[in-house]
Amino acid sequence: MEETYNTVVLLGPTAVGKTALGVRIARKFGWDIISADSRQVYRGLDIGSGKDLADYTIREKSPDGSEIEVRIPYHLIDVATLDGEYNVFHFQDAFYRLFRQMQSDGKTPFVVGGTGMYVDSIVRGYDFVPVPENEELRAELEKKSLEELDEMLLSLKPDLHNKSDLVLRERVVRAIEIALFMKSPECVKAREKMESRPEIKPLVIGTTLERSEMHKNIKIRLDQRMQEGMIEEVRGLHESGYSWERLEKLGLEYRFISLYLEGRMNLEECSERLYHAICQFAKRQETWFRGMEKKGVEIHWLPRENDREAKFESALSVLENAGFSPVR
Repeated sequence: MEETYNTVVLLGPTAVGKTALGVRIARKFGWDIISADSRQVYRGLDIGSGKDLADYTIREKSPDGSEIEVRIPYHLIDVATLDGEYNVFHFQDAFYRLFRQMQSDGKTPFVVGGTGMYVDSIVRGYDFVPVPENEELRAELEKKSLEELDEMLLSLKPDLHNKSDLVLRERVVRAIEIALFMKSPECVKAREKMESRPEIKPLVIGTTLERSEMHKNIKIRLDQRMQEGMIEEVRGLHESGYSWERLEKLGLEYRFISLYLEGRMNLEECSERLYHAICQFAKRQETWFRGMEKKGVEIHWLPRENDREAKFESALSVLENAGFSPVR
């Protein structure tokens, strides 16, 4: 096993039961869970981001027959505040640190999540270099229109795939800043100072559902979260000092509920548009995972059904065939 795989990844779109399945696997093999979710890293984003921290506690029978609670350790949840931006570079860096620590402790890193870029950054080893802010460059770019900035970015990165960045000025400026830095002598010097990246040999398992079942789960979960106080959570974040603009940038639940609380749509419209946005998001997640496969990543897909026991047994089979041995 050590020669073939040194990391396990469980990926899939939203509302397909990744966390619950991941917790059962982690318990079976004695692993911690490393979350790969771009919003669960933030403190205060609880209901809307679907942290479901209660899922990390398992009730089971002890040898004497009594019921006990077992807490599965997790990482990279609640590690940042909304005062700053947590991005894929921060995630990859944090994962590498956890990877080295777990390797030294004799543990297998187990990644569970649905943020495609986060997962992809470790599976395919994105080559990141920390890029400092260039105040002089930013001052020059401030004089340009968004259209001019878009043209500049496309000339630097003609193969740009994520065109959604072209509509947000600050993202375009940052992308230009990064693209120019990557072509500079300073980039070479920065690489020389960086610690070498560990070699990741991932076994990747995928879980999803048929589209109709996924949409049904999305609707059920959205209704539950509304009842659990998701609107109050967003209102509380704004009252604690975070602007509507900051909350809207978080997307999905935080965007649409912010628009509702700002009076820009009624509650019915908010719920309906949010439901469709989450469904579209799930579709984009699946598209990302298919893109990973096209780029050479082997994903062992579990049965596309709602039977949790069948999925768990299938995952065990994949893991045991790969050489991993359960401890329980």
